[in-house]
Amino acid sequence: MALDPEKLLDDTGWQILGILQENARLSFAEVGRRVGLSLPAVSERVRRLEEAGIIRGYRAEVDPVKVGLPLTVFVRLITTPQQYPRVRALVAERSGILECHHVTGGDSFMLKIVIGSMAELEELLGELSFCGQTVTSIVLSSMITRSSLDRPQ
Repeated sequence: MALDPEKLLDDTGWQILGILQENARLSFAEVGRRVGLSLPAVSERVRRLEEAGIIRGYRAEVDPVKVGLPLTVFVRLITTPQQYPRVRALVAERSGILECHHVTGGDSFMLKIVIGSMAELEELLGELSFCGQTVTSIVLSSMITRSSLDRPQ
């Protein structure tokens, strides 16, 4: 039986999501204390959120700069559908490509990349240029970076 996301995302469901997005290492007992549910009730709620695919996983957030990847860049790639398999293979095998989106408009793909140096960026852009035309923007600073979702208004 498919779980209805609407029913899972009541006020309590959104509270649980907010708490887990802020700190997924909290115990279910602590989450329950914060939302006013018992440990078994929270455990069941979280299990259903996972089963419905609303919670896709848990991970550590790593600072790229502190692991030797000080440059963040966005690369727009303009290419033809015939090159899509080549693009998919390249982005799947290269580390540092955090996101790759197939987009509308004049571009074909938008990539978010963290990389160690300008030389490495030049090498990657050379590889991507075999797939099509690239336009690159280097991030100078980031005013807002969110990794959590709030309840839509």
